[in-house]
Amino acid sequence: MDPIAFFIEPFAYDFMQRALGMALLVAAVCAVLSCYLVLKGWSLMGDAISHAVLPGIVIAFVLGIPLAVGAFVAGLACALMTGYLKYNSRVKEDTVMGIVFSGMFGFGLVLFTKVETDQHLNHILFGNVLGVTTADLVETAIVAGGTLLVVLAKRRDLLLYCFDPSHARAIGLPVNLLHYGLLVLLSLTIVSSIQAVGIILVIAMLIAPGATAYILTDRFERMLVIAVVVACSSAALGTLISFHIDGATGACIVLVQAFVFFMVFLFSPKRGLWPIGRLIGRTAGDEAPKNASGADARSLDAP
Repeated sequence: MDPIAFFIEPFAYDFMQRALGMALLVAAVCAVLSCYLVLKGWSLMGDAISHAVLPGIVIAFVLGIPLAVGAFVAGLACALMTGYLKYNSRVKEDTVMGIVFSGMFGFGLVLFTKVETDQHLNHILFGNVLGVTTADLVETAIVAGGTLLVVLAKRRDLLLYCFDPSHARAIGLPVNLLHYGLLVLLSLTIVSSIQAVGIILVIAMLIAPGATAYILTDRFERMLVIAVVVACSSAALGTLISFHIDGATGACIVLVQAFVFFMVFLFSPKRGLWPIGRLIGRTAGDEAPKNASGADARSLDAP
């Protein structure tokens, strides 16, 4: 296939232009938030909230209100319920999250089977980015843009809270407000991502970019930039690949992100399993420089 046609041909269609715009919006906001989730160790919290929004979506449909409102309320309820159970029982947080999100997800599935609806379950579970309308794009842009502005405005406070909550409390930061504020932002991000990648795959977009950037750098500002670049590049490439292979767009995006993560994990210059610099050095070392007479330079000092 002509490489130029690979990148140009899909954009002859309006639905692909909207799909790419949606994918890039979702990728950017997920990438920024993923950096904080990776530092905080909240990957399972993202999984919990993403699954817990299903009953909210079904109830919102029954009540005739926007699905995003129901999803947001359900996700926030899951987060608050998890926090309450954690602080009022002996059960650990990861166990509580597993019980709460699986229970709410099961409740959502039961509701979905009992409610007559023209919504297709696969579109909620796996997303339908190729079917987004201009109105969907505007709605996502508002939610994602607002979330990004808040995160970037409070990035230093959120960073300190995620890295060392005790220090943040000691210097007078409103730790509880930051805690629940981050949960609200997480819920909003998941709501804005459902249309693109669905409930099941959104957790990958919330973790992979931050995890990839975490391997590549020690500085948080660089981590944010790297995560956004990785996420947006993966979203664009995954969208193009899905068009040419007629595959699920959300799944293709997630697969590209996973591939990038494993490449970084294996070949990162500083922390890779097989650092690329070391491999290059070994290759260069196999051919040691020769002296004028053609002897191996490594043997010049040999007795």
